Amino acid sequence: MSTVPPSAESPPTGRLTHVDEHGKAHMVDVTGKSATRRIAEARCSVRTVADVARLLADPPGGLDPRASAELAGIMAAKQTSVLLPLCHPIRLDGIDVGIRVAPHGFDVVAVATINDKTGVEMEALTACTAAGLVLLHGLFEEDPLASIDDLTLWHKSGGRSGTWERPADADSPPGLDERTSQKSEF
Repeated sequence: MSTVPPSAESPPTGRLTHVDEHGKAHMVDVTGKSATRRIAEARCSVRTVADVARLLADPPGGLDPRASAELAGIMAAKQTSVLLPLCHPIRLDGIDVGIRVAPHGFDVVAVATINDKTGVEMEALTACTAAGLVLLHGLFEEDPLASIDDLTLWHKSGGRSGTWERPADADSPPGLDERTSQKSEF
C-alpha cells in the first residue's frame, strides 16, 4: 500500500489513493518508485474480563494460544493481497508478531519489513487483525464480550515519504495512552 498517514505537519490531501479521478477503484501504479527498505509497525488490543493468567497456566490441549495467534498473524500477512484486493502482491522479507499479557487481556504488535517499491502497512495491520481474531476465538467460551480494539498503524519508514510515527498526542481511545507511551517492547 502506498498511502501515507497524515502527520501533524502535512494535512490530509482530501483524496483516496485507490480511487481514480472518475471515482473507480484502481491499484496504485508503483512503476516509477524506487525499491527501498520499508518497515511498518501495527498494534491492537484484545480486551477481555476472562482470567488470562489462569487460561494460560492450563491451556486447552497444552498449546499456548499466543503461539497459534502469532502463527496466524504471520500467515495472514503473507496473504494480504488476497484479502485486500487493491494491495500489491509482495514478497515480505520479514514479519514478526508479538503478543503479551496486559491488564485488559492481550496486546498484539506486528512489524513487517520489505525491500520493494510499495509499503507494508497493510501487511502489519492484517497480521495484528488475524492474531487478535485467534485470541478472540479462544476467549469466546470464557468471555463472549471479548473484543479487538485500537487497531492502529504506529510507525512506517521507507519510500518517498520517509518515516512516519504516530504522534504521541494523537487522539487515542480511552485507556490506550498509558500502554503506548513508549516504543514497542516486542
